[in-house]
Amino acid sequence: MKSRLNIQKLEPKAYEAMYGLENFLANSELDKLYLELIKIRASQINGCAFCINMHTKDAMKLGETNQRIFLLNAWRETTLFTEEERVILAMTEEITNISQHGLSEETYQKALALFSENYIAIIIIAITTINAWNRIAISSHMMV
Repeated sequence: MKSRLNIQKLEPKAYEAMYGLENFLANSELDKLYLELIKIRASQINGCAFCINMHTKDAMKLGETNQRIFLLNAWRETTLFTEEERVILAMTEEITNISQHGLSEETYQKALALFSENYIAIIIIAITTINAWNRIAISSHMMV
């Protein structure tokens, strides 16, 4: 596979807008490790090698363990993730696979029991943002 077009060079203002979302997330109250778990899990679902590579490295810099990263796609089958992380991962999967059913009422209610509405909104923005990045990277064949 060879790289296609460089959207960042062709449409820098669009990238600036995407970086605006990244700046918002970086300065939000969302836990930085939660943010990386969201980015890795959505990228796994979408098959975005570029983003998986980037965000596993970023998570490890934050102290994430290899074991948890290796088991992230099977998080339901482990006891390695906290209740908060499990809800965030469920939200990530449901929103990333939005054409299947979207964010279920069950998962939303679990999120409400753990997080404020504002925090849930930030989680949704994080999931939406990485899905947009995945689509840019995959469509343009961004290389690892």
